[in-house]
Amino acid sequence: MRIIGGKYKGRRIVPPGNLKARPTTDFAREGLFNILNNRVDFETINVLDLFSGTGSISYEFASRGAASVHLVEKDPRHISGIKRIIKDLDIENIRTIHIDVRAYLKTCSVKYDIVFADPPYDLKWLKELPDLVTQAGVIYEDGFFILEHPKGLSFTGHKLFFEHRNYGGVNFSFFKPSIT
Repeated sequence: MRIIGGKYKGRRIVPPGNLKARPTTDFAREGLFNILNNRVDFETINVLDLFSGTGSISYEFASRGAASVHLVEKDPRHISGIKRIIKDLDIENIRTIHIDVRAYLKTCSVKYDIVFADPPYDLKWLKELPDLVTQAGVIYEDGFFILEHPKGLSFTGHKLFFEHRNYGGVNFSFFKPSIT
């Protein structure tokens, strides 16, 4: 796994062995960040990365100079590996939060420009995520939520859905924070 853009471009990331995470492919991350390059000024945004796993999405946002990246992960092995990588790369704009995603969304008082989630594809409540995130009040009015999900799920009928992108087996659905 490597960082594909920004300050840390080309740096190889070696997550700890035997992790349960399924990192977003380089190809899919590159496609996603090509889309985002045309939509956001990275240096002014605050990002929330849910189900961070290896932290690959957070590293991409941090590498591009995001004002802040809050990374939420409940698995202690993942958090430990992420903290090691943050230290090794001397990344200053990522804050790790070791908590369950639902618990964080219930207690979060921070607002973000972008909320990204890459849950396990077999997560029983994956279909509920767009509603959980958008109803938590954690996204600025002009921000959005990006959900990475398997090919077999479609969110095109969701009232807040506005875009879908596919990169091989990786799918991204985009949602507004509310109906305007």
